[in-house]
Parts: sequence; structure tokens; C-alpha cells
Amino acid sequence: MNKKIFNTEKAPRPIGPYNQANSIGNLIFTSGQIALDPKTGELAKGGIVEQTQQVCENLKAVVEASGSSLTKVVKTTVFLKNMSDFPVFNETYAKFFGESSPARSTVEVAKLPKDALVEIECVAYRE
Repeated sequence: MNKKIFNTEKAPRPIGPYNQANSIGNLIFTSGQIALDPKTGELAKGGIVEQTQQVCENLKAVVEASGSSLTKVVKTTVFLKNMSDFPVFNETYAKFFGESSPARSTVEVAKLPKDALVEIECVAYRE
């Protein structure tokens, strides 16, 4: 199997030496997405709700550019700056994943790139 690399202008350009996603066979592995606006490169204004919405929109764009969809995400890893944001984060996250919610790990971290409040990476599959 060959590794394929995916990048899309509908999600923020990487801010380091990495790609937005790679695939091996039918599995897609995304890089972590933070709440950067792909048009401006700036962090989304607002708190955890606004940042979670932007992160999920970015993740959706990357997954779709890789030939999949959020309904085919099988695992996410969530990094929260403050675990007290967990309940509000969950409400916003559920709007994107709903009934097809993937397996998930969530951890609190000391700091994220650009002082973001949340970062999410995922593994998805494509037919």
C-alpha cells in the first residue's frame, strides 16, 4: 500500500512541517485541527463553542478532501485546554457527529498551538 497525502484550501494550511491528512489503504489519519479560519489564518473569535465549531468545520473539510465524511470517522482524539469546558464542548461536538459519534479520547493539556482552546485529530475510513 502506498501512502497518499491530502491537503485542502478549505481548511487552514499547516503551521509546521506536516500535511492535513495521510491515508494508507482505506484509512485516513488527520493532523490535529485547531480553530484557525482557513481564509484569514486567524484563530476564531469567541470561546469554546465558537472554537469547537471552527475545529469541526476544519476537520470536516480535511476528511472530505480525503474522500470520506464525518459519518465515517471511527476515532477522535480531543485536546482541551480546560477540562471544565467539557460539557459545553460536548454539546457543540455532538452537532457534528450526532448518531454516528466515533470512539473518542479527551485529555486536558497545558497549551495548544496559537493558544487555542481545543484541538481534534481523527481516524476515518473511505469506501
